[in-house]
Amino acid sequence: MKFLYILLALLGGMMAGIQAPINGSLGKKIGSVEGAFTSFFIGTLFLTFFVLFFGKGQIAHLFQVPKWNLLGGLLGALFVTFVILCVPNVGVALTIFAAIVGQMVISIIIDHFGLFGVEKIPMNASRLLGLGLMLAALFFIYRGSVSS
Repeated sequence: MKFLYILLALLGGMMAGIQAPINGSLGKKIGSVEGAFTSFFIGTLFLTFFVLFFGKGQIAHLFQVPKWNLLGGLLGALFVTFVILCVPNVGVALTIFAAIVGQMVISIIIDHFGLFGVEKIPMNASRLLGLGLMLAALFFIYRGSVSS
């Protein structure tokens, strides 16, 4: 069953990779913040339909969750805005890989300390080496992206 979730995460990552140049192009045509707004508006329309027809009726519990649980939307909006700003300036590959490295850095910190209620997974040599290799890869992708 874990394999299915890994495939879903892989598919989600591929969607983010496709979303970046689409949103970058949109942002160049209508403005970065306007592009982010449009992207989230279309997403909101889709999710509204999805909740109405496939939701489990738990939306009323929204007012009972800790307020920090509501930051995900803000963080998602900032992420999309940052990607829209970066893609036209540094390219899709460098933008997405830098974002992934950023996600890995914060994810390892979150795991290590068990932040936000997740299970603690301590830092170890394998995780540190993997992160170091990703940082090295980011450097080489950056170098390969710089005009000669």
